[in-house]
Amino acid sequence: MTTNLPLSEHYHPDQIETAAQAFWDERKSFNVKEDAKREKFYCLSMFPYPSGKLHMGHVRNYTISDVIARYQRMQGKNVLHPMGWDAFGLPAENAAIKHNTAPAAWTYSNTDYMRGQLQRLGFGFDWSREVTTCKPDYYRWEQWFFTRLIEKGLAYKKVSSVNWCPNDMTVLANEQVIDGCCWRCDSKVERKEIPQWFIKITRYAEQLLNDLDQLDEWPEQVRTMQRNWIGRSQGVDMTFALEHAVGDYQSFDVYTTRPDTLMGVTYVSLAAEHPISKKIAETNTGLAAFIAECKVQSVSEADMATMEKKGFDTGIKALHPLTGEPVPVWVANYVLMDYGSGAVMAVPAHDQRDFEFAQKYSLPISQVIAGEGDISKAAITEKGKLINSGDFDGLDFQAAFDAIAAKLSAEGKGKITTNFRLRDWGVSRQRYWGSPIPVLYLKDGQEIPVPASRLPVLLPEDVTMDGVHSPIKQDAEWRKTEINGQEAEHETDTFDTFMESSWYYARYTCANFEGGMIDKAAADYWLPVDQYVGGIEHAILHLLYARFFHKLMRDEGLVSGDEPFKRLLCQGMVLKDGTKMSKSKGNTVDPQELIDLYGADTVRLFTMFAAPPEQSLEWNDAGVEGGHRFLRKLWKAVHSHLEAGVAPALDAANLTGPQKDLRRKTHETIAKVSDDFGRRQTFNTAIAAVMELLNEVSRFARKADQDLSVEREALVAAVQLLAPIVPHISHTLWQALGNGDNLLDAGWPSVDESALVKSELELVVQINGKVRAKLIVAADADSDSIIAMAKANENVQKFLEGVEIKMCKVIPGKLVTFAVK
Repeated sequence: MTTNLPLSEHYHPDQIETAAQAFWDERKSFNVKEDAKREKFYCLSMFPYPSGKLHMGHVRNYTISDVIARYQRMQGKNVLHPMGWDAFGLPAENAAIKHNTAPAAWTYSNTDYMRGQLQRLGFGFDWSREVTTCKPDYYRWEQWFFTRLIEKGLAYKKVSSVNWCPNDMTVLANEQVIDGCCWRCDSKVERKEIPQWFIKITRYAEQLLNDLDQLDEWPEQVRTMQRNWIGRSQGVDMTFALEHAVGDYQSFDVYTTRPDTLMGVTYVSLAAEHPISKKIAETNTGLAAFIAECKVQSVSEADMATMEKKGFDTGIKALHPLTGEPVPVWVANYVLMDYGSGAVMAVPAHDQRDFEFAQKYSLPISQVIAGEGDISKAAITEKGKLINSGDFDGLDFQAAFDAIAAKLSAEGKGKITTNFRLRDWGVSRQRYWGSPIPVLYLKDGQEIPVPASRLPVLLPEDVTMDGVHSPIKQDAEWRKTEINGQEAEHETDTFDTFMESSWYYARYTCANFEGGMIDKAAADYWLPVDQYVGGIEHAILHLLYARFFHKLMRDEGLVSGDEPFKRLLCQGMVLKDGTKMSKSKGNTVDPQELIDLYGADTVRLFTMFAAPPEQSLEWNDAGVEGGHRFLRKLWKAVHSHLEAGVAPALDAANLTGPQKDLRRKTHETIAKVSDDFGRRQTFNTAIAAVMELLNEVSRFARKADQDLSVEREALVAAVQLLAPIVPHISHTLWQALGNGDNLLDAGWPSVDESALVKSELELVVQINGKVRAKLIVAADADSDSIIAMAKANENVQKFLEGVEIKMCKVIPGKLVTFAVK
C-alpha cells in the first residue's frame, strides 16, 4: 500500500512547470559525466543559429531529441543531451547593421533570450557543456586544427571563381545572387577570381562514399543524396592536341564518362578562365570582351543549368584524338574551370546542353548512338549501340567504353580514371563575423600558419558595421603583426561557418577541456552520437562536412571510429496553411505565446502528436487546444483516483473479467509505446495508444478494492509512458501517486506477459462468408465445444435450419466458418 500525495483539483501548468524545472535545476538532473560501468547514449539535435527567438521548427526539433533522450534515460542509460549555439555567420552582420549594433552584442543577447526559452520548454539539456562557436575558447581549437591541416598538406590556397558585387566590393554566396544581381544593392554580379583557402575533402572522397554503407540507421534518401553529391564516376581522361600551338600550350585534357560518343565530337568548349582562352584573348579583342561578359554571371549550378548558352569561336582547331580530324575550339559560358579540366568535348547529338549550343551556332550534329528520337529536335541521351563509329560500330556502351579507352591508352592519348563530382571545400569567407583564418603573410609573400602558442587569433568584437566592408579588412592595426622579427599581416578572410558545425558534436563531449581540441578519453566514451536529429535540408553539406571532419580528427588521433553519427532522424517542416512558416510570409506562430497560454507540455504534446517526426507538421490551433484538453483529462483522472482512496496492493491472480481487461489494456499499451519510442520512433502513435488507455480508464467502473489497484496501475503506466513527452505534468502526477520524487530515474514500465493472456476470446461466426453471430468463448476452448456453441446460437440456428452443412471449421482466435448448401 502506497501513500498518495495531495493533488489540487485543477491543472495549472504554469505552477507545476515552474516547480518541476526548479526541481531539476536544484539537482542538476541533466548534468552527466563518463561512467564506464553504465551504457551510454548520446542524443543530439543540430544546434540553432541564435536568430533572436525560437520558432516552431526549433520547438519541434528539440522536443524530438528531448523525448528520445528522456526515454533512453528511463531505460537506465547514461544520457548526454547537450546544447549550444552556431553563432557565427552573415545574418548576424545584417542584423547588426539593421539594429545599429555589433554582431557580438546582438548574438550574445539572443543566446541569453533563447536559452531561457529552451529552459522554459523543459528540455533536459546538460547546460554545463554549452558551446558558443563565436567564443575564442571554441574557435581557437578550430584554428589550431587548420594549421595542422596546412602542415599535413590537406589545406591550401588557390585562385578560384566567386560571385563578386562590384558595388559593395564583396563576395556573395550563391543564394545571395538573385536573377544575376546582388541581393543587397541589386548591382549586376560579376564572376571574379580571388585567392581562397581550401581543404582537400576530395582526398577522402572514396572513404566518404564507401563508409555510407556503415550508416544503415540513416534514411536511405540522405545516403542517396550524399552518394550523388560525391558523384563517383569512371571515365576517360584524354588529350586533344592543338593543330597549332597557342603560346606554350600544345594540347589540353578532357574528362568524359561517355567515351562511347567520342566519334560524335564536332567541337570542343573551353571555360572562360581556361589558360588557353586567356592566352588567345591577349590578341583577340572579341574573345577578351566575351570573357569579360562571362564574368558577369552567377557561378551557381542552378543558374548555370538554366541560363542562355553562349559561346565564342576562337578560330583555332584541336585534333580529334582518334581520327586526327580538326574540330573547332569554342569558349562557352556554361563550362567552368572548377569542374574537371575546364574543357569539354561536345557531342551535340547525345548531350542536350551541347545540342542547344550547336543549334544556336549552326554547328554540326553527328549521331553515333542508335536510339529512338529525332536528333534535329533533341539530343538522344540514352546509351545504346554505336553507329557511324568505324571499327566500333555495333558495340554496346560497356564494350565501346573498353575498346575506345584501350585504343586511346595504346596511342598514349588517354587512360581510364575514376573521378568525383565532389570538389575541395572552399573555407574562405570575406565577411567579418567568423573565425579568423590563422595564417600570416610575410613581406616576401610567404604564407605561414600562426604558431599554436599565438592562438587564438582573436576577432575584435567591439566594431562598427558599415554594411559593405569587413571591419578587420579595414583595420590596418589589426592586420599588422610580426613574427621572428619580421613584419607580417594577418589573413583577413574568415572561416566558412560549416567549419564550426563540423566538429561541435565532439567538443560537447569535453566542452570545458583546456588541454586541447578534444579530450580523447571523453570522446571515446561518448562517441559516436547515438541519435542525431535535424532537418533534411542539412542532408548534404553539413552532414558531409561533419563526416569529413570526423575522419580528419580520427587521422589526427583526436577521436576513434570512422563516422560521427550512428542513427539519423530528419524531422519534417512545420507548415501553416500548406506552406513553411516564415516571417516573410507572415504565417509564424510564436511559441512563447502558446507556452504562456497553455503551458510547455501542451506545446510539446502537440508537436509530437500532430504528425510522425519525419513528416511535415501542419499547424492546427484546434489541435493545440485538443492537446491541452487531454492533459486536463489526465490530471482529472488522477485526481479522481486519489479522491477515491488508497489503492491496496494489486492481487493479479484474483481479478474479475473487467479488471483483467483493463490490466491487459495497460500492458498492451506499455508494449506498443515501448516499440513506438524505441524501434519505430513514431511518437504520435505512442500518444494515441496512451489516449486509448485513458479512455478505458474513464469507462472503467470502480466497485471493488481491486478496481482501484488496477486503475492505479493503468494511471501510473500512463504517466511513465508520457513522461518523455510531457515531463512536467508527469513529474507532478508521479509524485502525487506516491512513487517517490524523481520520475527521471524511475525506469521504464515493463510488460507483464501474463497480463496479456486473454481468458476469453470473441469469435465471429460466418455462414457462406457472411457474419451471422459473435461468440464469447474460453481462450482454451477446443474446436468441438466452439462449434457446438456456434450451432446453439439462436441466430446461427436460423441459417442452418433445413440446409446441408458441407463444411465447418474453426480458425483459432478469429472465427467459426460454415459452408452450407
